[in-house]
Amino acid sequence: MNNQLSQLICSMAGHICKTHETLRQTAKVFGLSKSTVHNYVSVKLRFVDPALYEETKKVLDENFCEKHIRGGMATKHKYELEKGI
Repeated sequence: MNNQLSQLICSMAGHICKTHETLRQTAKVFGLSKSTVHNYVSVKLRFVDPALYEETKKVLDENFCEKHIRGGMATKHKYELEKGI
């Protein structure tokens, strides 16, 4: 793996750890697809920086556990907008 790719992977992981953003939000920031970001921070990061991988994994696991709550809030917001509340 080349040095530029390693730096990109580490900067994405650092961004996720610092901001606690989801993969989708991080993908928008870096201009990549969600699948690419997921592959970089969950597969390749393990070989680039194992300590950063563990820290990033904790944030991603936390986001995964909260996913259903965020979805419910988005649906609630959608229906509130439709009703004009």
